[in-house]
Amino acid sequence: MQQLLSDLVDLLALERLDRDLFRGNSQDLGWGAIFGGQVLGQALSAAAQTVSADRAVHSLHGYFLRAGDLRRPIVYSVDRLRDGKSFSTRRVDAVQEGEAIFSLEASFQVEEEGLEHQDPMPDVPPPEALRSERELALAFADRLPAAFRAIATAERPIEIRPVEPRNPLKPTAVEPRRQLWVRAIDALPDDAALHRYMLAYASDFSFLGTALDPHGVSWLTPGMQVASLDHAMWFHRPFRFDDWLLYSVDSPSASGSRGLVRGRFFDRAGRLVASCAQEGLIRRRK
Repeated sequence: MQQLLSDLVDLLALERLDRDLFRGNSQDLGWGAIFGGQVLGQALSAAAQTVSADRAVHSLHGYFLRAGDLRRPIVYSVDRLRDGKSFSTRRVDAVQEGEAIFSLEASFQVEEEGLEHQDPMPDVPPPEALRSERELALAFADRLPAAFRAIATAERPIEIRPVEPRNPLKPTAVEPRRQLWVRAIDALPDDAALHRYMLAYASDFSFLGTALDPHGVSWLTPGMQVASLDHAMWFHRPFRFDDWLLYSVDSPSASGSRGLVRGRFFDRAGRLVASCAQEGLIRRRK
């Protein structure tokens, strides 16, 4: 496994301090703040480590409460709310310096058979026909501001190939829809729980920015304050994160300085494997 990916796997694994207490560190992606997907993935990891292996997460709901400090560890405290015959529920508080920066509730279920239906997968070009975000950034790296160049061209443990690339430095008003292929850059262990942590982590990439698209602004537009407020996710079917998944995102509404975005993950076979939704702050300061 490539070192970048191995580092991310270790980041999500957490250090167990006590039966229901875990500690994790943070990864600096160059934004000066903790990436929301990181604390989401780590909180899910903490919750899952207190549930029996025959129960997989099927839904989670989280709130981003405060901006975290990259320099300090995060302590994850898990409350075992319920263990029933089929479902288990956990609550997780992510704490720094005595203050909660994120809270999560997640529900786990034993595997069951039942009725099935799903939306069809969008018709898009395959990932092999597209360039990654990093390749696109490297193509015009000399025209990028120095601070943004390092972020845009850095190697990542997760590869993203957008169907219709956006230029955050020169945004134009477009329909609030994005589609991108995502996967880990190398093979992952055969641990289904790990693949779900990884997907939760990746679900925060290129997500809230979709709510800005129809307004001709981006998170780099001067005066824009952009931050995740909450995040919900539902896991429908088994998948592997080291194979390509299509992330189809849309934004049905923006109002009150908040934007709503929805996302669906499809595997190469067209199966809908997960869905998510997020509301975020998209405040334009005068």
